[in-house]
Amino acid sequence: MLVLGWKEVPDLTNVVADRDAFKKLVAEAYPKAKRGAIPNNAGQLFRFRHEMKQGQHVLYPCKTDRLIYIGKVKGDYLYSPQNSEFPHQRSVEWSKSVSRLKFSQGALYEMNSALTIFRVKNYADEFFAALAGRERERSVREDPTVVQVQKDIEETTSDFIIKTLAQELKGHPFADFVAHLLNTMGYKTRISPEGADGGIDIIAHTDELGFVPPIIKVQVKSAEAGSIGDPVVTALYGKVEPKEFGLVVTLGTYSNQAKQFARNKANLRLIDGNELVSLIQLHYEKFDARYKGILPLQRIYVPDPDEPENDEE
Repeated sequence: MLVLGWKEVPDLTNVVADRDAFKKLVAEAYPKAKRGAIPNNAGQLFRFRHEMKQGQHVLYPCKTDRLIYIGKVKGDYLYSPQNSEFPHQRSVEWSKSVSRLKFSQGALYEMNSALTIFRVKNYADEFFAALAGRERERSVREDPTVVQVQKDIEETTSDFIIKTLAQELKGHPFADFVAHLLNTMGYKTRISPEGADGGIDIIAHTDELGFVPPIIKVQVKSAEAGSIGDPVVTALYGKVEPKEFGLVVTLGTYSNQAKQFARNKANLRLIDGNELVSLIQLHYEKFDARYKGILPLQRIYVPDPDEPENDEE
């Protein structure tokens, strides 16, 4: 048997195959759900009710015994109110269990989706091979998918950080965030009042009063899409005195003209979304509780395929 929770969502038997109808049901069942949770949960329930068909293969990665269970759907969707915790059900015939060690790192990463119900797209052949008894233990050193997993994790984290900042700290709050990041790097900061049209959002310095060089004039852009052009960069630089420094920080990218202009100025620096993510990860432990709450991150270790093996003498 394959069962799902979402116990507040009623019987889906007669709900038509329309994603908006599922979103409405979930929204009514969970009126206090966080942003993004409703379409996410509705999509999974839709997949469980309408896309999952009899005869299709299913996988269940069990974290308790670290086995992958492979089975086949045997029945239609069933609503069982008697099971108060897991009322949404499907009959499944489990035919085989295989150790996780028999699969590539890429297959395991795809299977460890954040979603309860997901579709295996890239590594289905490995699971069918295991079902046919052709599985083999994968050597980590010889597994080419380790590199891709590392990149996927890094890209997923970077996307999460940039998207969260763009949505939660749009406009002037993003200047507050960048100032806080500069604080963790050892700078004192002064933030321009919201609505001020001076072209400078933050002034950063190393002493308490802001008299001792270097003095850094900062402009921030919170839009995640598009690139910052040459006019924005040159406008900031026009306000930078000879012994001062200019810094532009964006969640997006810079045009080639803007990068070329900055390349010829020793006292001007451009930080794009990717470099900002690196700085955030480097100084995250010093963030205050407010920003850790907005941007919840956890330190993890990922495979490093470029790390050479230690040679024994």
